[in-house]
Amino acid sequence: MYDVIIVGSGMNSLVAAAVLSRHGKRVLMVERNDVFGGCIRSGEVTVPGFRHDVLSGFYPLFVTSPGYGVVKDSLEAAGITFCNSELPTGVILPDGRSTCLAMDRAANVERMERLAAGDGKRYAQSLDEFAASAPLVFGMLGGEPWRFDMAKLLGKTLWGQGAHGMSQFFGDAMGSCRHWLTTTFDSDVNRALLAPWILHNVLGPEAALSGLMAKLIAMTLEMVGMPVVKGGSSHIVDAFVADLQSRNGEAMINADVAEILVTKGVATGIRTTDGREFHARDAVICNVTPTQLYGRLLPSTVVSEDLRREAAQYRYGRGDMQIHLALDGPVNWGNEDLAKTAMIHVTPGLDGVSRAVNEAERGLLPAEATIVVAQPTVVDPSRAPQGKHILWLQLQELPSRPRGDALSEISVPADGSWTDDLKNAYADRIIDRLEKHCPGLKQSILGRHVLSPQDLERMNMNLVGGDPYSGDCGIDQFFLWRPLKGTKNHETPVKRLYQIGASTHPGPGLGGGSGYMVAQSLIK
Repeated sequence: MYDVIIVGSGMNSLVAAAVLSRHGKRVLMVERNDVFGGCIRSGEVTVPGFRHDVLSGFYPLFVTSPGYGVVKDSLEAAGITFCNSELPTGVILPDGRSTCLAMDRAANVERMERLAAGDGKRYAQSLDEFAASAPLVFGMLGGEPWRFDMAKLLGKTLWGQGAHGMSQFFGDAMGSCRHWLTTTFDSDVNRALLAPWILHNVLGPEAALSGLMAKLIAMTLEMVGMPVVKGGSSHIVDAFVADLQSRNGEAMINADVAEILVTKGVATGIRTTDGREFHARDAVICNVTPTQLYGRLLPSTVVSEDLRREAAQYRYGRGDMQIHLALDGPVNWGNEDLAKTAMIHVTPGLDGVSRAVNEAERGLLPAEATIVVAQPTVVDPSRAPQGKHILWLQLQELPSRPRGDALSEISVPADGSWTDDLKNAYADRIIDRLEKHCPGLKQSILGRHVLSPQDLERMNMNLVGGDPYSGDCGIDQFFLWRPLKGTKNHETPVKRLYQIGASTHPGPGLGGGSGYMVAQSLIK
């Protein structure tokens, strides 16, 4: 018997367990895989001595979260430190033009002005205007939508701004990333610097709300950069688990949950696939997708047919590919700034991002996908032997089940499966493109590890179809309506059963927001 059982061990689960255990709750956290951490894991997947963050790897949302404030002292006591770069992001276009964003507003304004007079000034003004609304934005993202506190926040804003002012805010918030970039920047390079970041929110440049999210990302990058865990992300998972165990909690791997136990409409525990039962006095918290929770874990008798149908229709985002490279030396960007940048986007620019998103959504392998090039060893040299480097490549504009190739060069299986031949052929296309910007890259590769959308889902069943964000973040599936229109906050129709994770409000990222909200609710 435990006070709270948490299913899954990703960031939201870890934060929830940490908060609850600090308030005297006896917590059991169960994980179906053989390692804790969900999408946080590290390993020598290419060559011995080269340590890669295999799935996620950067923590700007975590170090700004309330959950981090709760556990910061314990993490530091466990030796967890974050490494960072003054240049969190950059971009390089096909013709070699490039620029970077720094953790310094004045430097960013000056750099943008060099590319086009007025761009830096308009950028600063835009972010200053966003900062004025930041209390409302962060309040909406950091609180339960269906709570009195949220009504109080909206009421306070309404009182201060008036009905028309509040209407203007929400009207502006619905704007697209394309609209913001094209009305702020004359330089296509400045536009390209920020356009690909909307992909990290599972959106495209034309999507409603994408303009607001792009501003939020730009401000966050300026404020906290792109921190990584020194030595590898798995260290932070180990620290969380050790912290839980030191507070009378337990954590189990290889514990695949088959069913949520429900008695008279109340969640009372879990049953694993090997027949073990664990019981909870206060709550069961599931870090799973809606399709898992309502289609697999809950008995059909306790959920309405309407809700089960809505969960079955929950919309997942595009597929994702990751390519991990071990390199014999540093990347030859031919550019001093790019050589110091944590994450670079290789892209044709705003229109190129739009085109690749459209091709992926039509089931095609994009002709010129945005290449996310993260350089962990630039930020944390301990990830590889001295003088060696690693790259973490991500491709966020891929179909979960491809039907063809936009360039008609790569043969796609009739059933749309990501075979080893297919994923390696597409990875070759990506490496060939990078070689044009980084001469000698291919010769420098000591080892390569490619993860297709299909591989990602096999590693973590929350990544349905290879969607690394566990669900599309379009406006109809966000805030009040995430995860489902038929549920409120992180509650479910079953008493004492809660859902957290990237599929729930406030969405994906390593911020731990949903786990923190549910833990606080249980404590209150």
